[in-house]
Amino acid sequence: MNLKPYFFIIVSLMTACLADFALAGSPVPGNAVSIEWHMAKQWRLPEIPVDIVHSDDGKYVFVLTQESKVLVYDTDGQLAGGVSVGKGVTGIDVSPRAETLYLIDGRTNTLTALSIDFVHHIDISGSPLKGPADAPVTLALFTDFECPFCRKMNPLLDMILKNNPATVKLVFKNMPLRRLHPLADQAARAALSAHNQGKFWEFHDRLFAQEKLTQESIEDIARSLALDMEKWKTDMNSAPVRDQVAKDMQDASKADVTGTPTLFINGKLLKGRSLSAVQEIINQELSKGK
Repeated sequence: MNLKPYFFIIVSLMTACLADFALAGSPVPGNAVSIEWHMAKQWRLPEIPVDIVHSDDGKYVFVLTQESKVLVYDTDGQLAGGVSVGKGVTGIDVSPRAETLYLIDGRTNTLTALSIDFVHHIDISGSPLKGPADAPVTLALFTDFECPFCRKMNPLLDMILKNNPATVKLVFKNMPLRRLHPLADQAARAALSAHNQGKFWEFHDRLFAQEKLTQESIEDIARSLALDMEKWKTDMNSAPVRDQVAKDMQDASKADVTGTPTLFINGKLLKGRSLSAVQEIINQELSKGK
């Protein structure tokens, strides 16, 4: 591959460099089809490229350079980061969702798999939290009050907080799946309205204790917690509470969250749901501060 420094790279599902063709879409003689093309993306690389791959979902592009680095770009051309690799690495590949990067080393005849974590910045301002506000490890949980799998995750989270009382905080982010769960949005707003009266987590626990949510059961929870019912009902339909739910949904979209429950540990997506898997990541994050 003869590539020059500062090579312009064009990334697309269908990308073409057809400088020899005078007309885009010119039919190939003898064929019944033609090719139409246009420039989709273009950006300047800081190093000479050797190989390139992208994830199947099209979200990330990986470029191996002659300087023994793998540069990771999002598809808007923004550099997300880089990985230094051995000088013998001549080829790369990635798993479908780019959670694993494969390095082909021609000098040692080895194939190495690197586990990749994309760290997302998740805005937790204004969100209910449990644990020390200054804890170095943040668990950001996107959840839905009508999701049965979310209910099953609560005991695990309680155990994590119990085992890490000074170093971990849990932040609640709403992701009501409205098409599947008709009362999820109302429950989210009800809990945030209880948060305005200092009783979010009590409301949270009682919502998840319900086998099936109804409008009546949601109101019963509010009464059982001795909330100011007039204020609670007003807050439920207020713009700030609706905006908070909408913001959580936007944050979920930015972090590529597609279902509930989804947990991030200091911005890293949790891939396993066992106590040991969560604690291992927490320990890794804590070790960074030492």
